[in-house]
Amino acid sequence: MVRPIIAISALLLFGYAVNLPQSASTQTPPVQSGAVPAEIAKMTNPVKPTAETQAHAKKMFGYDCAMCHGEDGKGKGDLAVEMKLKMVDFTNAEAMKAYTDGEMFYVIQNGKDKMPAEGDRAKADNLWNMVIYVRSFAK
Repeated sequence: MVRPIIAISALLLFGYAVNLPQSASTQTPPVQSGAVPAEIAKMTNPVKPTAETQAHAKKMFGYDCAMCHGEDGKGKGDLAVEMKLKMVDFTNAEAMKAYTDGEMFYVIQNGKDKMPAEGDRAKADNLWNMVIYVRSFAK
């Protein structure tokens, strides 16, 4: 019963995001591998985590990310398994070293491949806190 609800929710969320009107100046094309601008990839996370901001990041992750990345960050969420997606295992410290904070921020904000973008729905500080939260899976 849960799997169909998750799939339907994801499809509705995806359909809503695809049909949002956007002006030409705010449209960001989906990120392809290696497409993160160099100046953004070099950015370091400017926020300091607090218990409150990490609780908020965990909540956001649960709503927006866990269906694919899994509640535990291993990349085996119900939707990813159903769609046969190959996801990064956030618990693998070696794999996570391959990504800079700036790259992670950019992908969360702009999406990648089939991953929808957060875009303007989330403030920059919330996205940086999400980077911290995602990195916490590897500890």
